[in-house]
Amino acid sequence: MKQETVSDRAEPPLTSAPGLPPQEWAPPLSEIVPVPVGALLPADSPRTAGEDPEHLRTLARLDQDLPPIIVHRSSMRVIDGMHRLRVAAAQGRPVIPARFFEGSERDAFVLSVQSNTRHGLPLSRDDRTAAARRILLSHAEWSDRMVASVAGLSTKAVRELRRSESGTIPHAAARIGRDGRVRPLDSALGRLRAGELISANPRASLRAIADEAGVSPGTVRDVRERLRRGEDPVPTGRRPARSGPSTRPASPTGPASPTGPAPGGRRTAPVPQQPGQDLARVMERLMSDPALRLTESGRHLLRMLTSSLLPPEQRDQLARSIPPHCADRVSRLALECAAAWREFAHQVETAQPEGGPVRATERPPAAQPGAGRAGVPAAV
Repeated sequence: MKQETVSDRAEPPLTSAPGLPPQEWAPPLSEIVPVPVGALLPADSPRTAGEDPEHLRTLARLDQDLPPIIVHRSSMRVIDGMHRLRVAAAQGRPVIPARFFEGSERDAFVLSVQSNTRHGLPLSRDDRTAAARRILLSHAEWSDRMVASVAGLSTKAVRELRRSESGTIPHAAARIGRDGRVRPLDSALGRLRAGELISANPRASLRAIADEAGVSPGTVRDVRERLRRGEDPVPTGRRPARSGPSTRPASPTGPASPTGPAPGGRRTAPVPQQPGQDLARVMERLMSDPALRLTESGRHLLRMLTSSLLPPEQRDQLARSIPPHCADRVSRLALECAAAWREFAHQVETAQPEGGPVRATERPPAAQPGAGRAGVPAAV
């Protein structure tokens, strides 16, 4: 599966050596073409100190052709190669060889960081850390390991950075790893999804179910054995946190059925489905849908939805952190956002001439009017 990014035309793939899992974010670039030096704009560079004078002198003394620079076509900003561009301008050359990148500005910055961590003048530790922080803000759905591979940091450093910036980095219901697979943050959701798939197709292979549910084949094997014994697919210690009284998780195959014998001779009681689990699973499926992942508008919608789907504990923490003098204004704006999302939901339903409206079971409940500071609605 390809890696999710926000290229305007095609999805930048993950590449690796033949026969090995994909390991590298590699957006497509154009063929090498000559570009007028005067038409190019300065880079949105991860180098906070700008160009290095000594490196400029070193490049100017080289008696050989330099590699082509990379340019963001829509803005004509240099993504990689500002030192080479400065040398070409100083030498009076009218054109410079370049490759064009067709994606968005946020992906252009990621490509700039990746390029500058792998060749030429290395980025400083501070520059790489600042770049990773910016990538976490723009690509919150990327895993820590994915961000680390691009920014040239350790996974531990990126994990600590995400934790320290948790108040500003958008929350994502799932993460996209270096292998391109979407994995839910809550392993219980992956187990529930695996349980659904096993019930729908008991003969499906462990690998096929694992790929669809975003879990390991070993986890699928454990879920299959638990279902065979009539047990819940989610072990007690891994059940999602609940805001209400503790209950047995609902059956992953759909609404709870009346009390009766379960496989293995046990009896189960009807349990209401948890809305939070439903939303996270719907979000996971949307993030895996190529119809959304391969279009700019679809990726923009996914980013908006993931930033709005805050878990209850994070929403409560955020509400308590609002200064008292801002509470009334924040509450009013949150209600306006909720109203805008409700109107958007109506527009989505009425704009489906062939497929029909969105199913009500996949639509979150509308925010309650008059929600105050402690009940800031998750605007979805």
